Amino acid sequence: MNIRRAEPKDLTKIQQCNLHNLPENYHMRFWAYSFITWPEISFLAEDSSGRVVGYVLSSIEPDEEYPWLQVGHVNSLSVLRTYRRLGLAKRLMLLSKKAMIESYNIEYIQLHVRKSNRAAFTLYSEKLGFKIHRKEVGYYGDGEDAFSMRIVLKPRSLDLYTLGNGQSQTGL
Repeated sequence: MNIRRAEPKDLTKIQQCNLHNLPENYHMRFWAYSFITWPEISFLAEDSSGRVVGYVLSSIEPDEEYPWLQVGHVNSLSVLRTYRRLGLAKRLMLLSKKAMIESYNIEYIQLHVRKSNRAAFTLYSEKLGFKIHRKEVGYYGDGEDAFSMRIVLKPRSLDLYTLGNGQSQTGL
């Protein structure tokens, strides 16, 4: 098993993995834009024949409430069923997290997960330390709700933006 940074030449193979596993699919233009704009923060796992068996696609964006703050966003994570429970998703996520921290001045990393996806929710919450930020009703195209989850990397930085009553304006 080889895990490495994803490159634009991998787009078709990554999209095949995405189409095989997930009901939500990004347009090729979004994938290409992500790889060109943030080349160091997306990774893939490939088997000995070079087939992509998992990937993480990440981006950097401004915080919703404080647009001068940069945050990481995991747009898509997928591992083919026959390669699950081997720790690949966790390894891909940790590589992306490390790259986001080293390459950008991010405050936190966020992602969305289907409310019904217990395996992914467990990975994010129990193994990677993400917390529920809020529930987003009808987030997915089929109407299913999502949990917006975050892992705060700089809690003191976000504490600078709290209200007088001690509650964070970001909901953390």
